[in-house]
Parts: sequence; C-alpha cells; structure tokens
Amino acid sequence: MDPLDPPSIPAPIAQAQGLVKRYDGRTVVDHIDLTVQPGECFGLLGPNGAGKTTTLRMLLGLTPPDEGALSVLGEPIPERAREARRRLGIVPQFDTLDPDFTVRENLHTYADYFGLKGRARRQRVEDLLRFASLESRRDAPISALSGGMKRRLTLARALINQPELVVLDEPTTGLDPQARHHIWQCLRGLLKSGTALILTTHYMEEAERLCDRLAIIDRGRVVAQDSPQSLIRTHIEPHVLELDGPTAMAWLDAQTGDLPARLWRMGDLALLYTLQAAPLTAALEQAGIRYLHRPANLEDVFMKLTGHELRD
Repeated sequence: MDPLDPPSIPAPIAQAQGLVKRYDGRTVVDHIDLTVQPGECFGLLGPNGAGKTTTLRMLLGLTPPDEGALSVLGEPIPERAREARRRLGIVPQFDTLDPDFTVRENLHTYADYFGLKGRARRQRVEDLLRFASLESRRDAPISALSGGMKRRLTLARALINQPELVVLDEPTTGLDPQARHHIWQCLRGLLKSGTALILTTHYMEEAERLCDRLAIIDRGRVVAQDSPQSLIRTHIEPHVLELDGPTAMAWLDAQTGDLPARLWRMGDLALLYTLQAAPLTAALEQAGIRYLHRPANLEDVFMKLTGHELRD
C-alpha cells in the first residue's frame, strides 16, 4: 500500500437511509437514518410503539420498507435479505427453543440449517456450549432450564453460523441481575472478537454499559443519536438530586425564589437537574430534607427526549 494513500474506511455493517414504513395510513417509521459500523454495539432505544421492532424487521428483511434504502452486510434489503441472514444471527425477544429437544440437540438441529456437518458441527456445538456455560446441561431438556440458561442457549444458537452481525431484541428482559450480567459478559466477548451487535433494550443501564453508539427513537423518528456519554453531556445537566415524600414536596412548594435547577415532578417524586449541586445540597441539609445526589445517566436523557407519559 502506498503510504501516501488515504487509509481505507470500512464499509458499514448496516445502513438505512430515509427508511419509512406505514400501516393503514399511519407512519410508524418516519425517514430514519442509521449507520452501524463493523465491530460496534449499536443500540435502538424508544418507548413502546416508537418503531424499534418495525425497524429491526426491516433490517432483517422480514418487513419491506415503503421508502428509503437499506443494506445489511453489503447486501441490498429486502432484495437479498436471504443472503444477508445467512451471515447474521438473531436473538428474538421471546425464546423459540424446541421443547422436544435437549440443549445439545437444539444446537445441532439449528446447525443443519446452515449446512454444518460432521466434525465441524460437533466442534462448533461444543464451543458454543462452553461459551454459554452450558456444558453440564448439554443433555438437559429445555423445560429443565432456568430463564437465564434459556437466554444463553438462544444466544449460542444465534452464533452457530459464526455471524458477522448479531441482532438482539431485548435479550435480558425478565432475567435476574446475575443472569443479566452473565449475558452482558457473553456480549462483551462477542464485541472483543469483532462481531457487531444491534441491540434493543428497555434497560438504560444495559445500553449505557454495552453500546458504543445508540439511537433514541420516538414516534417513528430518531430524536438523538450518539455515544451514551455524549448524549448525557449534550442533553442533561451533570448533577441530579432526587427528592421524594411529603416533607420534601412541602419544602419544594415553600421555595419562593427560582431554584438553581431544572425541576421535574410527579406526585411525591421530584428530580432536580443542576450544573452546580452545592447550593442545593446545602439548602436541603439545612432544612433536614433527605435526598439522593447522583450523576446524570442515560435514563435521564431518555425521559427528557421521549417524555414521561405512560406508553402502552
């Protein structure tokens, strides 16, 4: 390579431009632009009904877009979705394991879909059992597995074809903290190996820990897109004070001057967002009001950009 040549820029692993989807005249995905780079974890966050699942289905070639251009692993979607899906892995929101087969049989059966045979298939299955920490449960029926074990097996199954990209739809929903951390460890291992991830989740901590970049989607549109820390710095004051209970609310009601903070309040809960925490903490301590002082996080960004109303 000529040292004067500019460095080559790797092609995106997935790219959407002006993606639109309508159902019965209602726009559920509204001109979305996304780019996922090789080896990164890209998150899709949004309230229920924001358009995340429809976006994922379009990326996988399961739902055709009404407008826009879409490519995954260099393949145009949906025209060559079948070819793209042979090179990616899918972890659905709900487990679709075959209850009639054991742990090992589930992996062997799925390997058949990708033409893995003989020694190569046996070795791949053993590698994935170790990856998912399921070696001791290889001959267990699916009904004997805990929720965390089922999710690890579903993840292992998605890796049978050694995919370049894994798409995960809420991979840790319903899991206890120990099982969730185990899944996170598995996903970090995939990222270290160079596998790209597209992740949807309702757990802001999960997105903050795993995602290199993420897009927050609301009402079918991307309202913000960047790294978690950049989104926090851009949209939220650095200090957050949490107050709750009637005594704290009475203190808030008694404040006659302007508080040096942005206030969000619902019932007996209040959040004070501020650039300087010291004046507020001093006033609260003088009044004997209990509070929690914490740094701003991704959940604060999410709530500010998508609103606080309940979505069904």
